[in-house]
Amino acid sequence: MTTIYRAAQSVPLKGGTQSRVGSMLELAARQMVPGGFRPLRGSGTLDFPAASPVKAGLVSRCALFGRLAEAERTVQISAPAGSGKTVLMRSWMAEAGLARRTAWVPVDQEERDPQGFWISVADALRGTAAGSTLVRPLTAAPNLDGWAVVERLLTDLAQLEDRLWLMVDDAHLLSPGEVLPQLELLVLRAPPQLRFVLATRHDLRLGLHRLRLEGELTEIRAADLRFSLAETRALLCATGIDLPDGALARLHERTEGWAAGLRLAALSLAGHPDPERIAAEFSGTDRTVAEFLLAEVLDRQSEAVRRLLLRTSLLERVSGPLADVLTGRPGGERILQDLEQAGAFVVSVDAGRSWFRYHQLFADLLQLELRRTEPNEQTALHGAAAAWLAGHGYLVEAIRQAQAAEDWGLAARLLSDHWLDLYLGGRGATLVELLASLPCRVVAASPELTAVQVAGDLIGGSLEDAGRHLDTAMGALAAVPADRRGRVQVLLSALRLFLARRLVDFPVVAEEARRLLTLTEGGDAAQLGLGEDLRAAAFISLGIAEIWALRFEDAERHLEQGVALAREIGRPYLEFNGLAHGVHGMLLFRPDAPQAERSRQAIELAERHGWGEEPLAGVAYAQFGIAMLYQGRLDESEPWLERAERILRAEVEPAAGMSLRYARAILELARGRHQEALAAFRGAEELAAALVQPPTCVTSMRSRMLQTLVQAGQTGRAEQVLAELSEDERASAEMRTAEAALRLATGDPQATADVLAPVLDGSVCGIRRVRMVTALLLEARARDALGDQNTAGRTLERALDLTESNGILLPFLLDPVPALLERHRRYRTAHPALIYQILGVSGGCAGAGTPPVSRGGLGEIIPPRVTEQLTDSETRILRYLPTNLTAPEIANELFLSVNTVGTHLRHLYAKLGVHSRHEAVDRARALGLLAPSARRT
Repeated sequence: MTTIYRAAQSVPLKGGTQSRVGSMLELAARQMVPGGFRPLRGSGTLDFPAASPVKAGLVSRCALFGRLAEAERTVQISAPAGSGKTVLMRSWMAEAGLARRTAWVPVDQEERDPQGFWISVADALRGTAAGSTLVRPLTAAPNLDGWAVVERLLTDLAQLEDRLWLMVDDAHLLSPGEVLPQLELLVLRAPPQLRFVLATRHDLRLGLHRLRLEGELTEIRAADLRFSLAETRALLCATGIDLPDGALARLHERTEGWAAGLRLAALSLAGHPDPERIAAEFSGTDRTVAEFLLAEVLDRQSEAVRRLLLRTSLLERVSGPLADVLTGRPGGERILQDLEQAGAFVVSVDAGRSWFRYHQLFADLLQLELRRTEPNEQTALHGAAAAWLAGHGYLVEAIRQAQAAEDWGLAARLLSDHWLDLYLGGRGATLVELLASLPCRVVAASPELTAVQVAGDLIGGSLEDAGRHLDTAMGALAAVPADRRGRVQVLLSALRLFLARRLVDFPVVAEEARRLLTLTEGGDAAQLGLGEDLRAAAFISLGIAEIWALRFEDAERHLEQGVALAREIGRPYLEFNGLAHGVHGMLLFRPDAPQAERSRQAIELAERHGWGEEPLAGVAYAQFGIAMLYQGRLDESEPWLERAERILRAEVEPAAGMSLRYARAILELARGRHQEALAAFRGAEELAAALVQPPTCVTSMRSRMLQTLVQAGQTGRAEQVLAELSEDERASAEMRTAEAALRLATGDPQATADVLAPVLDGSVCGIRRVRMVTALLLEARARDALGDQNTAGRTLERALDLTESNGILLPFLLDPVPALLERHRRYRTAHPALIYQILGVSGGCAGAGTPPVSRGGLGEIIPPRVTEQLTDSETRILRYLPTNLTAPEIANELFLSVNTVGTHLRHLYAKLGVHSRHEAVDRARALGLLAPSARRT
């Protein structure tokens, strides 16, 4: 950070006067380091005070210290003024205790005299412990040649045994004529014990590319020197300033971690009665920052460069051709590239170095100077930029520039033409921001912008407003110019589709989706400026609605078509939308269907594109949590559900929010937390009531809520709820299972069996396999209570058959039957490992750590030989070993990585005392962990 102090001392301002910023920064440096560094007016070794900046308790750049300590033979520290280059070198040498092994050569002004520079280098080297005996004295002489000095130094240092550092500060001031080539010779031919650290504002032309290729160059740049948020807090705290998190984050964002900017901000904040407000308002127009940037950067530029900087400061980013338009002169790209290379707070934002942006504080200063020097040009500049950007396809930036120019007609037309691209591209926040920047009167007067308002309402979750604005836009369609009316009509149809999908209004979704699909099959869509993305959106919306309508085959087909088309046309957010909603719905209604691949794709897409905190990502996280929940992996399920609850906005996606609350209720029920489960069920019902056509899962939710009341001992309340149901709902398979649980809890097993009979014999259709397992478990309990243990055993075996086929353990956690399972596994069963796993998951094992046993042919108990109880994951993998699935395929089935499966297999083999998969299967069968082989010998 004392780079600020260094810069203030060493750089004279125009006219040779000392700027006020110099004295202010010197004061800042002394405040930063108790005791301060002694000013260096010439070359020599570093003279540190007793208390170094590191020991003084200020910000320590440990990561950068580590890079310097492990650096190769040459280090180049290249960054703009005030980035902290000098203090990094000084504080590192102080921390490492290397002052006597460092030759420090500051370049205090533009060095054009090679002789003077090399005398400084020789003196600095002689001032070190090692150099004092090796380097001969050097004095100025008319015939002293820089090349000869370099050869002499190479000769003197050839016998160097101890490591020695030569640090050249402000190396960018060295003349490129002779000094730099001579320094390059020294760097390339120096003995390995001589190390170089070169601090510069821009890359030096030293042939460093050779060292880079040879792996002997360490580079530290502006991005490395930027203070992190934590370092920013530490810096401010060291000066007695404690900002709230929000204010600190805004200050860090404004300064971009620039060391001098942060220090100058600290000066402004210190002692101020309202530091939070000052931090929020801090910008490049702050007097101290402005003086520094004027002196160090802007005042050093030519008139042509100043004109370009000022006139392009109104842009988020600038290219050479765009700069040429705004300045009326050619050569903008070359100027921008030179400014970036010179470390003048200009940063390239693309690999081709064709687009650039300015540091935020520097842009603030430039805009202030533009207002001062050309106060009447801003509107024209914004307008010219908007026209150029629109003509070259940079539409968001064009709209913003048109708004800045108050060209509302251009801004409205561009937004009306391109909002769908933003909506389907996952840039909803940008769409909302652009719309909000238009005056209300402009939006109200335009049916097309009213349509855009519908999209904004959908993004914000204001579904009622979306419906109202949609009706308004459709009613005003006649006011749209004839040449644009057809396109607007199609877009309104798309909006009606999107809204109906959110509200689970299947008839409207089907109608509008088919209309759009028919339109996009021909050439009409292309004529209207609409692409295949609208067709993909129609397929995906139709598929999602069909899931909620229980039309699974149609849903699968349309989702596959939509996702494939989105992938083909390069619409990853649309693809993500189809994957997330599709898998989520399928898991809710068909948890036994294989959805692993789509789940992985959805999560990977979110991570790859940085959508991890998007509300849509909450749908993807919920789907993973639900998958784990159905497998009985409660501890793995809960973090996913919690993550989904944090970012999924139920007002935006009420159907997904409903299913998420349903999943939370099931999780709480499985854990025996009945009151929490009931609260979650009520939340799910409230969201379901907001849907046009509440899905059939509402009956399933109500049946589970009734069972929760039963398990909580509120049988009277359960009877009341049951009596209030319609006759049709009470006769459904889901509600019959709930009533069966109620009858069993009130001590009437025969009534339980009677209620379940139509479900088990197929008289009541439409029951899902998961709920069938629940019905079978209740039937087994009822038959056991009636004394019919044979029927109870057969019924339980049937439940195990279904569970073995899909791996869904959840019914055994919601309606546990540990006693029946304990008894059942002691007799002939095809599922001993599954029973062991269920008991382990539900905590119902008969004795902690006791693996299952089996009976021999004469009924004798075979003692277990497992050295340690198998974990739940190991048991799941064990069940796949008798199959032909490979390890990667097993990993795919269990949502695990191949490495994780391999780790579990090694532990499994060790516990079974075997060395191969075949031996593991045989051993597990002998121990009753797996069913006997179907083959007969």
